[in-house]
Amino acid sequence: MYEIIEKKQLSDAIVMMEVKAERVAKTCLPGQFVIVKIDERGERIPLTICDYSREKGTVTIVFQTVGASTLRMASLEKGDFFRDFVGPLGKYCEWIDEPLEELKGKKVLFVAGGVGTAPVYPQVKWLREKGIEADCIIGARNKSLVILEEEMSRVAGNLYVTTDDGSYGMKGNVNDCIKKLVSEEGKSYDMVVAIGPLIMMKFVSLLTKELHIPTIVSLNPIMVDGTGMCGACRVSVGGEVKFACVDGPEFDGHLVDFDQAMKRQQMYKTEEGRTYLKEQEGATHHGGCGHCN
Repeated sequence: MYEIIEKKQLSDAIVMMEVKAERVAKTCLPGQFVIVKIDERGERIPLTICDYSREKGTVTIVFQTVGASTLRMASLEKGDFFRDFVGPLGKYCEWIDEPLEELKGKKVLFVAGGVGTAPVYPQVKWLREKGIEADCIIGARNKSLVILEEEMSRVAGNLYVTTDDGSYGMKGNVNDCIKKLVSEEGKSYDMVVAIGPLIMMKFVSLLTKELHIPTIVSLNPIMVDGTGMCGACRVSVGGEVKFACVDGPEFDGHLVDFDQAMKRQQMYKTEEGRTYLKEQEGATHHGGCGHCN
């Protein structure tokens, strides 16, 4: 059993929880995720790690209430327990293995969309702890959906906030901000890391390809099972079949077929769609989630 140590409501539909999970906290790194279950009958929910404390033995998760399972999760309070809290899963950020002196010479821009701010935070924090200041853009539809701004401001070199409706920060989307930084302010970046909705990551990648900036995206939004069994997170990267939960979740944004990923994600939600995908994808479909058998 894994106790909820702290709970914080970040917005009407977004919740942050700090959970006692000593073994996960001991080994996890930025970019990885966990799978949580409320009880024996509960749905297995993959969630990217937002923060962790090796000293306290805790892991912080952030989730948005979008269905019955996440609504149940949101009803839990401090002192309640998760039955399962499995991790760390997935591959950690590839640049963690780079020589520190080489990494210090790079200018990095993080682009966070909505709840994607949660997995961006530990990456920016890790770099700050190594003496590297990265710039960060947080994008949201409106002010009420901007999360972790205070926490991010403490670890980012420069923090920029954009809202689609102009209710807070710069009016526009994250791409508008990237164009302003590069074209108007003359900033240059060696790498962009974009995490958020698939549609956001797609258009960030299209822009950074034009700007010739290498870009990493995290495909955690398309996970279902989280262990490589169900095949829901199947994606084409550079023409090769990959599974986000075991081969990623991070990939070269300029090689990801976002259109295929978005279409497949919608089809996977229906029985008819899953049957079609099973027939089309054959042995590489997996199907271990139980929906197709």
